[in-house]
Amino acid sequence: MSNNLNMQNSIAKLLDGVAVEWKALGEIGLLIRGSGLQKKDFTETGVPAIHYGQIYTYYGTFATETKSFVSAKLAEKLKKAKYGDILLAGTSENVKDVMTPLGWLGGEIVFSGDMFAFRPSNLINTKYLTYFLQTTPFQKFKEKYANGTKVIRISSENFLTFKIPIPPLHVQTEIVRILDTFTELTAELTAELTAELTARKKQYDYYRDKLLTFKEDEVEWKALGDISEKIYSGGTPKTDIAEYWENGTIPWMSSGEVNLNTVYKTEKFISETGLRNSSAKFVPKNSVVIALAGQGKTRGKVARTRIDLTTNQSLASLTFDESKVNPDYIFHFLNTQYENLRQISSGNGARGGLNLQMISSYKVPIPSLKEQTRIVEILDKFDAITNSLTEGLPREIELRQKQYEYYRNLLLNFPKVEDK
Repeated sequence: MSNNLNMQNSIAKLLDGVAVEWKALGEIGLLIRGSGLQKKDFTETGVPAIHYGQIYTYYGTFATETKSFVSAKLAEKLKKAKYGDILLAGTSENVKDVMTPLGWLGGEIVFSGDMFAFRPSNLINTKYLTYFLQTTPFQKFKEKYANGTKVIRISSENFLTFKIPIPPLHVQTEIVRILDTFTELTAELTAELTAELTARKKQYDYYRDKLLTFKEDEVEWKALGDISEKIYSGGTPKTDIAEYWENGTIPWMSSGEVNLNTVYKTEKFISETGLRNSSAKFVPKNSVVIALAGQGKTRGKVARTRIDLTTNQSLASLTFDESKVNPDYIFHFLNTQYENLRQISSGNGARGGLNLQMISSYKVPIPSLKEQTRIVEILDKFDAITNSLTEGLPREIELRQKQYEYYRNLLLNFPKVEDK
């Protein structure tokens, strides 16, 4: 608390009595439009280059080097940015990313069409202006002047009318120093938490593999079809019939929700009418669900249910007699079989799929019920620790980001004298 108060006092002291002049961007710099560079022009080496979409996907607030290059021959024909320019994405599918600023602190670079380079005058610290173009006033300005639906743009004419406060250069430099410090602290925290999470996951994988690796004659391997009470897929009520979905009370699980690992709730619900008029079937809680198909990496993933629900046709549900088999043990073991399940699925490409027969014939090791329960208890504890870190990481980073944004707004919140 005292640190926050000291920081606020320091900022107040820095800004006390500071005279600022508000000027439009068009008065304090030159805007340069990029030229015909496409992603297909990129090479592994050559002249540093950047494409507009990379600004808001690959880079942070500032950069000194690029991830892409073009040939020297092509570079001769293209517009170039230099140290101290601010690169801007001229277009995007959403307003937030349009005119995203990237302070360029490296050498000469070529940049694509649908991009701009703003070259500020010697009145402006490049990093100061880059930080200001991340503030709420600029976001609101973009929302006001954005044009288009699928592809959104802001005209260069409108962009150059945006006004910024210009304090003395020594004040700009101090503001940058403070904001740089917050940025570094946030990056350090992220690195520390990510390293901790990675270490915990490796530890979990080690113990999981150790617990679920059995000697050849140590346990009996049985097909899932022999130890399951039932293996079946679900169905999807017709989406164009409102009464199948509106006011539904029956949880309905889609393929993507297998990524939850443990399912306590579903995003969608169907009605009793929808259930009766489709292939959807009830799946009791404490069942195991396997993705037969799905986009990208979904196929072969496994989840366990903690509620009664229904599923779509791309999920296989397995129920068990819990006096003989612990469903959670099967869940944990099948989680180690992701790559194997994908390999046996029909076709080895992205469009391959599992089927109920493949699932039914898949063999798993079956130790005693007591040993299954012991394994589950250990792995669930590791799961809880890992999940806590996984959930805590974005929360902690979000708190630091909010703290950073608070001080950024405090530092850059100069009173604006309206034009008379």
